[in-house]
Amino acid sequence: MDQIVLIFGLVVVVIILAHSIKIVNEYERAVVFRLGRLLGAKGPGIFFIIPIVDKFIKVDLRTIVIDLEKQNVITKDNVSVGVDAVVYYRIENPESAIVKVENFHDATVLRSETTIRDILGQVELDELLAQRDLLGKKVQEILDEATEQWGIKVSAVTIKDVSLPDTMKRAMAKQAEAEREKRSRIIMADGELKAAEMMKRAADQYAQSPMAMKLREFQTLTEIAREKNLIIISPGSSISPPSSTGAIDSTIGISAGIATKIAKDTLKPKEEDNIEKNKSNTAE
Repeated sequence: MDQIVLIFGLVVVVIILAHSIKIVNEYERAVVFRLGRLLGAKGPGIFFIIPIVDKFIKVDLRTIVIDLEKQNVITKDNVSVGVDAVVYYRIENPESAIVKVENFHDATVLRSETTIRDILGQVELDELLAQRDLLGKKVQEILDEATEQWGIKVSAVTIKDVSLPDTMKRAMAKQAEAEREKRSRIIMADGELKAAEMMKRAADQYAQSPMAMKLREFQTLTEIAREKNLIIISPGSSISPPSSTGAIDSTIGISAGIATKIAKDTLKPKEEDNIEKNKSNTAE
């Protein structure tokens, strides 16, 4: 009988020890309640509780990532966009995370969505597209301040995508095209201004040296003469004094004769071709 009692006692002790010894990992903490009252956070490693009397809740201290659902935001300039964001947070005070809020994860998610809509609704679309990092940092600071009382530290908020309606995409494409056209015209106008300034300087230099102007004229004629099918006629005033009208008249006469000869040489082969065609048609 005594042996049975002893064995029964040993079994009870083993069962109590089995339910009393608890282990939590390095990245976890156990928030212990005794008869409903908070005792504190235990861990990491091994700790003991009193069965039936004590109850504990494990809390993960690692960084938790929340991929928020796409939020429909109306910006300050009344443009409806869809925003995808990611929130990173971790628990710094396990006791507050369990005692001060019913479900710290759901509370953090809902608070994040509300804060993102509030902050992004206060800026214009251009600012939202150009300053994602600054807006994400601003949201992170507000969230961190709001969740500090829950023992939660929001380490970062990242805006990963901004979805625009198709009509807005087309309007932005037209705006970008207009900006590029504006820049190209400004560059062309600046080039024309610089070219005009250089030409004015060159004209002043030629005015001071008439021989340089004559040499430049000869150089231009030389470049034009590379084309074999051109006839270059130099004005009489460039060869003789302006008072010698005979030279000008002779130059005009030579030009007219050359033009007449070129016209005859051009039309003669065509007339011969027409005669040959008529002969062949008559023979047939």
